[in-house]
Amino acid sequence: MKLIFEKSVPGRKCSLLPPCDVAPVALPEGMEREAPPRLPELSETDISRHYTELNQRVHGVNCGFYPLGSCTMKYNPRIDEEMAALPGFTQIHPLAPAHTTKGCRAVLDMAKQYLCEITGMDDMTFQPAAGAHGEFTGVMLIKAYHDARGDGKRTKIIVPDSAHGTNPATANMCGYTVVNIPSAPNGCVDLEALKGVLGEDTAGLMLTNPNTVGIFDENILEITRLVHGAGGLCYYDGANLNAVMGVVRPGDMGFDCIHMNLHKTFATPHGGGGPGAGAVGCKAHLQAYLPKSATMDGGEGLQVRSFAGNFLVVVKALTYIMTLGREGIPEAAKNAVLNANYLMAGIKGTFDVAFDRTCMHEFVLDLSEYKKQTGVSALDVAKSLIDYGMHPPTMYFPLIVHEALMLEPTETESKETLDWAAEIFRQLYQLGKENPEYMHEAPHAAQIGRPDEVKASREPVLRYGF
Repeated sequence: MKLIFEKSVPGRKCSLLPPCDVAPVALPEGMEREAPPRLPELSETDISRHYTELNQRVHGVNCGFYPLGSCTMKYNPRIDEEMAALPGFTQIHPLAPAHTTKGCRAVLDMAKQYLCEITGMDDMTFQPAAGAHGEFTGVMLIKAYHDARGDGKRTKIIVPDSAHGTNPATANMCGYTVVNIPSAPNGCVDLEALKGVLGEDTAGLMLTNPNTVGIFDENILEITRLVHGAGGLCYYDGANLNAVMGVVRPGDMGFDCIHMNLHKTFATPHGGGGPGAGAVGCKAHLQAYLPKSATMDGGEGLQVRSFAGNFLVVVKALTYIMTLGREGIPEAAKNAVLNANYLMAGIKGTFDVAFDRTCMHEFVLDLSEYKKQTGVSALDVAKSLIDYGMHPPTMYFPLIVHEALMLEPTETESKETLDWAAEIFRQLYQLGKENPEYMHEAPHAAQIGRPDEVKASREPVLRYGF
């Protein structure tokens, strides 16, 4: 497919405009362009066809199955978009007088109330722009708490080896030394390893539960008790609450603060990198350190983003919560768990499951032994799935599983889709044994084959050369 610049024809236009009927205004001296911008010249038909073709090459949840583990690629109800598009929400300005934005204020207050109830927290901010930003804010709350107490000796954050890579990165950015602890054979926190690193220098623990291998840690109350006993605080990585929302609350597990990806659990679009919302909640003892918008909340306080963050994302999340209601929220979580276990059961007998036990919202396949037998890697299987119209699952994560494929079907997929997906995995399992070379060369039906990923990352082409 050609770039839009390559389709350009000199002199071609997409509309005829009448002569300008107002006096032209010259730019101040020194601000004029040296040359006109090199914009593509096309007809309206060409432009429409170009972007329609691009749209047809994109795979999203609306196009087909998207089992991207740990990302919760669920269907986003259209009513969420309709509510966020209401003029009363889209045609306001953050600096508008407070009496003209009472409806928006009510949205933020209501979303805070509901999410505090779901998570077991006492207060919440919507300023963070997305997950990693919310995670950073959550750990900064822990740091502010210790600093306010003059407890400067607490310099270490404990992170399990199964954690998302942003966890140790965040702790490091906040000035902490990262203490990595290994997982137990069951995929959960090794209690003895945890006890071995706790001490007077412990600032806190960063933990996901259910964790990245899709298992709910049955020792969670003991884990948070041990950390609190050492004087540390517990941060909950709530990027994905899809398995537990409305069923169990992180606050009741003993966590002091939490961030949530509203663009995952609460069904707002992922947005191709934004906008998202990384809402951060905390218990009362951290409330004083929570970021506050001077404009939105009054007074002074730390801000991590302007105003109320990505407000329209909060509107969508609130719509989703209110649509499901008190009964629907836990039902969605239970269906997500059911779907994950159903798909896992359908694949069993072919590729190995990393932790063969009841999972929560996601599960991890371990293709290490399969690769030894056939030479077919997790990457080969993932690329092959593209030929069947399925988006590949998360690859090579978590790091504790070397040939990992992580699948999360979410609650919005039907039994028929899950049966189809399981059958595709069974077919690929057999194909890898019979014709591994074919899978090494997959995908065969995609727009491109296998790019040189190392070269693409180290020598990216970011500008079109005229």
